[in-house]
Amino acid sequence: IVVSGSEDHLWKMWALPAGNILMTGEGHTDWLSGCCFRPSGTQLVTSSGDTTVRIWDLSRRGCILTLKGHARAVHDCSWHSHGDFVASASMDSTSKIWDVNSERCRYTLRGHKDSVNSIEFLPFSSTVLTSSADKTLSLWDSRTVSRLF
Repeated sequence: IVVSGSEDHLWKMWALPAGNILMTGEGHTDWLSGCCFRPSGTQLVTSSGDTTVRIWDLSRRGCILTLKGHARAVHDCSWHSHGDFVASASMDSTSKIWDVNSERCRYTLRGHKDSVNSIEFLPFSSTVLTSSADKTLSLWDSRTVSRLF
């Protein structure tokens, strides 16, 4: 199973190798830039040009949470390996760590001078890797919001 996002504002879940569409999600109002399964496989996080990050419950077949706080398009999103946190990277030069349980932004990572294009939690750690249009990579400790590199 794979998930794709598109300029048509939709995400689609595909069964491989047949290529059958298993599920479609609609609710974003602009292009989708990222899709990532929760480690348990029960939910999906998506990022969009509409400045939001959305959490989708796959058994309910719908959006259960919209996270707002970025000022510009969100380029990427990632789940923490424990499933309680989501990270997002935005054109507003920031990244955010979202607490899914409290449904709020826990931390905003500032330090890049241009759009943050990708974000990823390192497996089983509190370290986050970001890449930016400012031609830098940064490692962050998501517990202290300090830049490690």
